[in-house]
Amino acid sequence: MPQEEAGGQRRETYMSRLRSSSLEIREKGTEFLCEQLDAAQKELKLKDEECVRLSHIRNQLEQELEELTASLFEEAHKMVREANVKQAAAEKQLKEAQGKIDVLQAEVSALKTLVLTSTPSSPNRQLHPQLLSPGSSRASSRPGGHTRNKSASGALQLQPEATVSDLETKLEDKELDSVLFAEFLSWKESPSVDRSSAFISRVYREDIGPCLSFTCSELSQSVQCAVENNSLTIEPVAMTTLPMVKAIECGGPNKCALSGVSRPCRHRIKLGDKENYYYISPSSRARITAVCNFFTYIRYIQQGLVRQEVQQMFWEVMRLRKEMSVAKLGYFLME
Repeated sequence: MPQEEAGGQRRETYMSRLRSSSLEIREKGTEFLCEQLDAAQKELKLKDEECVRLSHIRNQLEQELEELTASLFEEAHKMVREANVKQAAAEKQLKEAQGKIDVLQAEVSALKTLVLTSTPSSPNRQLHPQLLSPGSSRASSRPGGHTRNKSASGALQLQPEATVSDLETKLEDKELDSVLFAEFLSWKESPSVDRSSAFISRVYREDIGPCLSFTCSELSQSVQCAVENNSLTIEPVAMTTLPMVKAIECGGPNKCALSGVSRPCRHRIKLGDKENYYYISPSSRARITAVCNFFTYIRYIQQGLVRQEVQQMFWEVMRLRKEMSVAKLGYFLME
């Protein structure tokens, strides 16, 4: 019995030692895991701070890019307007110069005629007043005693008179329409291309619809949808690649797919991701381009990229509407 009690005590001592060692190991493992957890949390915090910093840098770059895009857009419009003004002034000066040249040529022709009709054997009495009879001299004399060359004056009077006022173009003036401006202000509070607003609905009804209304109505609808979705592509047609273009259901290099008019087509359009190309005439291209310019400016306003006063935005929109109206009437600039 004493031996059994001693063996039991030894077992209990051994078990107690095992329990204490396991508790010690568990405590050390818990402590190690806590240290690993703290280190992981610190690393995550550093990564979060780095993400915040990078996000701030990205937002700053996006803002600078938007401002740069807006400034480039405004500068491009300014350059186009200045180029148009200079071109109009140059054309006006050219017309005036041509008118002056025509008058000077008429005067030279009249003087040549008078000189050639006066010879020693048969002098032109109107070129030599001393040969005129007293009656005719008195009839053609002025109170101051100066004579007037009737042949020269008569020759000049037969030339067409070039009036400067007919050649000069009047400066364009403008007056703000209260109804249109009110509709634009209402749209400006929440800009979108939705036709529910009175402003966009009016533009669709008065400008976009008529401007994109062509003979081929089905293709016209597809073009309008592509313009609205900003998925239409216009590209010049290289003369060497014309035979290589895929077959097209309507239109061709010498026939506009939209209007059906037989005209040389130097451009073609592609609708979205479709593979077909459609040849368009210069007039159709001008109409589509005018509508695209309007939508581009409207989208810039919607994105907040236009840094202008409200009235300046309004007049720019009116100018773009004027371009659509003029293009609809068949006027366009040749390249």
